[in-house]
Amino acid sequence: MKDSATLIEEIRRIYLRDGHHAYGLYHLNQLQHALQSAARAEAQGFSAALILAALLHDVGHMVHDLGHAPAEDGVDDKHEELGAVWAAARFPPAVSEPIRLHVAAKRYLCAVEDGYEAALSKDSVISLALQGGPMSADEQLAFLALPYARDAVALRRIDELAKDPAAITPTLDNFLQTYVDVARQTLTAQ
Repeated sequence: MKDSATLIEEIRRIYLRDGHHAYGLYHLNQLQHALQSAARAEAQGFSAALILAALLHDVGHMVHDLGHAPAEDGVDDKHEELGAVWAAARFPPAVSEPIRLHVAAKRYLCAVEDGYEAALSKDSVISLALQGGPMSADEQLAFLALPYARDAVALRRIDELAKDPAAITPTLDNFLQTYVDVARQTLTAQ
């Protein structure tokens, strides 16, 4: 396993290389969305693992070679799976599993919460169709039975709110220096 300094540098490289690309159809980029997500998780008092999951939940968009807007081309980039695989090699399940499940959480919320789907942005509606649409009743039960499903729902709610192009947040280095070691300690304790 990589030491924390090497891991922090790897994350910095990914976000400094690709974080400037647009986040969906919003007037912000991937890095701004990631920082806002982490700041919202921190403000809500979530664990270090969920704060890191919020920061890294869309890293899958930056570790594939499908371009910067595959959904607009009718392609589901499966960023949640790519991101979870990437995160699982570096962090405990408390970080990687909410990342893996945050798209399922969107599908779940669309199925169970009145008005949730109608409030989605245009790009989220496009990707929802590619991702399977709202969950069926059986899918909902299976989702809720998964470890970290509740964390994924919390992450999804944060994701929806982290889209303000004028938001002021702590820096990437601030989040990395504060939370990487704490989140990884749960991995060594297992």
